[in-house]
Parts: sequence; structure tokens; C-alpha cells
Amino acid sequence: MTEADFISTLRHLATAPAARGLADDCAVLDIGNETLVLTYDMLAEGVHYLPDQDMADVAWKLVATNLSDLAAKGASPVGVLLGFMLGDNDDRFASGLAEVLATYDVPLLGGDTVSAPGAPRVFGLTALGTATHCPPPSRAGAQPGDAVWITGPVGGAMMGLEALRASNGAGTDSTAYRRPTPLLAEGQALAPLVTAMMDVSDGLLLDASRIGTASGVTLAIDSKAVPIAAPEDRRADALRWGDDYQLLFTMPTELTPPVSAVRIGTVERDQGDGPLLIDGRVPAADRPLGYRHQHLPPRHDAPQG
Repeated sequence: MTEADFISTLRHLATAPAARGLADDCAVLDIGNETLVLTYDMLAEGVHYLPDQDMADVAWKLVATNLSDLAAKGASPVGVLLGFMLGDNDDRFASGLAEVLATYDVPLLGGDTVSAPGAPRVFGLTALGTATHCPPPSRAGAQPGDAVWITGPVGGAMMGLEALRASNGAGTDSTAYRRPTPLLAEGQALAPLVTAMMDVSDGLLLDASRIGTASGVTLAIDSKAVPIAAPEDRRADALRWGDDYQLLFTMPTELTPPVSAVRIGTVERDQGDGPLLIDGRVPAADRPLGYRHQHLPPRHDAPQG
């Protein structure tokens, strides 16, 4: 089964309204007068981080990627629950965890630990937040005529990983890959205004197509308008690589985003072309739009997602 196949199977079980049909980044649960936003994400050794990386960076990335999902809902973090696999350099993981939780003022509320000697390590985290605007934005809701925006450049994580892997990469900044920044304040400012929003984790083009699919529209992206943190000859790669955690959103054209953002396209009616157009063309079927998990051995050559 591919990731999409398995999620499709799970949709038959996720029938509660809070699950949003498993078509969104988070669950949204109304309890009394409060709206909770919940998300769960995982990092796997050799897939999402290099086996020899500093475990403090792994802890940071685990928390930051989950907080980024909350940011895409305009949520304010309440706390996290950690699923931890014991192994080498656990003290460094604990140090990085303390640092990222303090940076974003998020408490650790609990979790679980396991041990599986010799197996690749996998870590999970549940992040809980409260909505600052109701209903919280979803991937659905983009309307024909809306503008498509992104909060910043893509490709930085790609270049950061390459710097980590290169023997001469010591002088190149790899922060974008090692320690992404969840855009919590930006998400909260945008939540009342956007028609659809998500964070860019699996590649700008793939995530744009997900908004198009969820909304029943076509996102027409101007590839040259997209800001990139990579050489120009790597633009096509930067649009597909992922791990950048910028916020991708749609908004009526008469509105101006209250945060720094770049307009990169327009929402159009789906005329049968599908959920995405790149420079006016349907994407080539023989090139992936971004990162998708497959039932394959771990991707030691290109951790991302």
C-alpha cells in the first residue's frame, strides 16, 4: 500500500467530525466553549534525519514540525506528549527538547518510552492547541479568484541537508533543515482571513495540489514567482523537496496578508485539468510533485517529508 492508499482505508474508520475526513493537517474537536486542535507527527531515522545527526536537533525538529501543523490552523499551543525510543545520546535529545519547549513556551505533558535495540529509531509527538479563530482554517475552502500566497522561500531545507552531507559543508548553514521554525504568530494572524491554509512539509507543489483537491479547485502556480533559498538552477527541485514549513494559503484578492508573504498564483475553477497547474500547464505525470511515503526501504539518500 502507498501512503495515500492506507489513508484512504483509514477514512472508513475516521468518521467523527473532528477527524475532518483525514483530509487536513489536524483534528479539530469542539469541547464546550473551547475548540481544541490536535496533531501527531513522527520522525524516523534515515528518513527524516541523518543517523549521525545531533539528537538535540532531532528533538527540535520533532517539536517544531508538530507546532507547524498547529500554526497552519492558527492555533495556540497548549502542550505536547512525547513518544520516545531509547538509544544513543538520549541526553542530547533531552537537551534539545528542553530548548525547543522553552523557545516556544510549550509544556511537556507526558508520553511513553520504548526500547528496541538495533532497530532504526522512530519518535512521535502529539501537539495540542486551542483555536484562536473558529472555525480553524483547513485545506478546503479555496475559492476561484482567490490569490495564492506563501510566507517565505522554499528550498532552504534541501540545501541544509546537502550541506550536512557534504564533506566540505561545515561552512554552509544547515539550520533550515535541522531546526525549522513553526510560524505560530503568522498562522494566528492569518487564520481569520484565509480561505484555506496548510504548512509546506512535503513540497510546495504537492501541498498546493492537496489544497486544490480538498477545495475542488485548481491552484495555478507561477513557478518564477515562488521565492527560493537555493540556486536558480535548483528551482524545480526546491519547489518539490519539502521540509520548509512555510505557510501556504489562499485569500480573496481584495485582502492584503497581515504578515510577510509573496503571491505565487491564483485559484481557478477546475476545468478538468486537476488540482494544480504550473505555469499554465498540467504537471508532467513522470515527475513527482513532492515527497510521498512508500512501502519501501528507508530513504537514506534523501531524508525529508
